Amino acid sequence: MNQEDPASADIQTLLDIMQRLRDPDNGCPWDRGQDFMSVAPYTLEEAYEVVDAIERNDPDELQGELGDLLFQVVFHAQLARETGWFGFGDVVRGICDKMVRRHPHVFADAMVGDAEAQTRAWERHKEQEDRAVRDSILDGVPVSHPALTRACKLQKKAAVAGFDWTDTADVVDKVAEELEELRQEITAGTDADRIRAETGDLLFAVVNLARHADVDPESALRQANRKFTRRFHEVEMLCRAAGTSVRQAGMKALDGYWEQVKQAE
Repeated sequence: MNQEDPASADIQTLLDIMQRLRDPDNGCPWDRGQDFMSVAPYTLEEAYEVVDAIERNDPDELQGELGDLLFQVVFHAQLARETGWFGFGDVVRGICDKMVRRHPHVFADAMVGDAEAQTRAWERHKEQEDRAVRDSILDGVPVSHPALTRACKLQKKAAVAGFDWTDTADVVDKVAEELEELRQEITAGTDADRIRAETGDLLFAVVNLARHADVDPESALRQANRKFTRRFHEVEMLCRAAGTSVRQAGMKALDGYWEQVKQAE
């Protein structure tokens, strides 16, 4: 990178700040007391807050959240440097090498066609790299991912190997099949473990349907959560206007308010 690029100086300033915070003698007691495991939950939290700012289309908030997420990367890199594993520069060089290697259509002479073809080429390249260091096609999907995200990634990995439905209609049928199996277990009053297992099968099938519809299930569910929250707040306001509360109104009245809110949208 050009030494006159202001980003270079800014990054070095951030690295210096991180090193000061971790200084054994004069650093921050909280920062000095952290390790990879204790920082990891904050890393996930900051990543989710970046996504939230994007979905709310809030550029000012996004700038701040990206900074918070970058600090998490710097924090982990500092911990790794202290451990003797690698440093921030190694992280940057590693991702630069990977991006060049996985984009031969940009940095070399390969031809991959449109964006969809490029995505397939990317997945094949990842599979080839993973095959060299892992025993299973499904290895490398972190168990720490949210369950919907992990299900989708597992399905994508299997699809690259050819294990996938070819017709979306078959996936719709599978969702209906899993829903019926869950209904039968609930109706039969079977034990909680059986019902939990069938519920998981249904959710996994729904994720598969979302994938075939080119919908990110995690984003779709977040959107549904926001919609439910917005509508429920409106229901609460209607209850207060009627001189009651959600707890006192009764389901019939609440259902009427809910439909009123939906119609207003």
